[in-house]
Amino acid sequence: MVTLTIDRHIPNCETITQEPTTMSDAPSPHLLPEHPVVDAALRETIARDYQTFAKQGLPTNLEAYLAERYHIDVASTYAGLPITNPFGKASGQLSMTARQVEEDVQAGLGFVVLKTVIAQDETGAQTMGEWAVKESRMVVEPITSQSGEPGWTVSWKGRGWWGTFDEYLQLIRATRQIAADGNTLIVPSCKYHLPTPEEDAWKESEYRYTTAKILEAWQAGATTNEPMPLEKDFSPTLAGSDRSAQQAKILEWLTTVPRLIRAGLADAAQVRVGLKVFNALFDDDFQLAMLQAIHDGETRPDFFIYGNRLFDPTREFDGKRGIAYGGPDLSDRNLRIMSRFQTECDPPLPWSATGDIHSGKMALEYALRGARSFQLHTFFQMPNAHYTATVGNKTQKALHELYFHPEQGLIMWMLHLAGVLGLPRGGVRLADVIGRGGC
Repeated sequence: MVTLTIDRHIPNCETITQEPTTMSDAPSPHLLPEHPVVDAALRETIARDYQTFAKQGLPTNLEAYLAERYHIDVASTYAGLPITNPFGKASGQLSMTARQVEEDVQAGLGFVVLKTVIAQDETGAQTMGEWAVKESRMVVEPITSQSGEPGWTVSWKGRGWWGTFDEYLQLIRATRQIAADGNTLIVPSCKYHLPTPEEDAWKESEYRYTTAKILEAWQAGATTNEPMPLEKDFSPTLAGSDRSAQQAKILEWLTTVPRLIRAGLADAAQVRVGLKVFNALFDDDFQLAMLQAIHDGETRPDFFIYGNRLFDPTREFDGKRGIAYGGPDLSDRNLRIMSRFQTECDPPLPWSATGDIHSGKMALEYALRGARSFQLHTFFQMPNAHYTATVGNKTQKALHELYFHPEQGLIMWMLHLAGVLGLPRGGVRLADVIGRGGC
């Protein structure tokens, strides 16, 4: 059985310490064992497919292949909307152009979150304009966690969309049209005004104008009537900003933003509001308080994303001091937080996982805690030597690893969980694994 030890206490805001989190003494948060327990014949089948598809490329209809070959159903949901598979691209430098998204649609991603645009009002004024930084240089580099585990992170100085707002709206229209004939969900992302601890007023005009324009572009890009998923990005760089120096102000953001996004819409049901929760420079208890806040507010979001990258005010990159980072420390903290939170809110809002998802096994660690989809960024830009596949673009090569790796792949570990959780051998559904970490 999968077991999980949970601290059921989430303190009130007043009792939360403001000391930065330390993780070096924390036990491993992983639920899954080091090696999967799967029938030898199935292991050989997966290994053969891994080698075959490394040279030939993935099947055209991968989901159908998984259903026929392994009796695995990977369909899931994002923001309550159906997706054919749970893997998507997180917002960032890899989803800034129509060409990038076209490659992801061809590769078969379940969803793509576009680069985060900075909100503006009717005059073009942006209160969060300091996040519209033109900086495209990124470095993928090894990183070692506080526990000594090796991993990878991406370092860069950029923040949000630095093009014009009209160019972003055109990107939404173009990518929606590209995805119209496929099964990839397109998700806009936006950073709206967040008042500083010294400010009381919210720039509501930014919320009204930006949301209406994004929705208009979304609806123009395709003929479907489905609601638009929208991620409100609480960037990891906020953790190092004076804006997030007070815990009470952060909690105010989380409970106010959903109402402001919906306020300017003729029909609030047209938009599914998701909050991308960041890792603040406080301890684990405050992370739990943030999650509790979005569930307890009068106007809850429709879903949330957890949890954005860690921020190190002393870490340097390209002459800039204070940058966000990922790797095993990030996944360790996220898994630890969501393990504790899993039983605190019943039922929790739907959520999408992000943070050091470098394997199908890691994706399922998040799924066991309730995640219904998985957003990746670093793993889609690893050095080519990190992928076994020799054909296809990096998205396709990454998916090959995520599904078929004979030790770390999703197929292997879903079959393992089928045995552990007593799931039907005739058909293993990802939906039956989600949230089962306490079983």
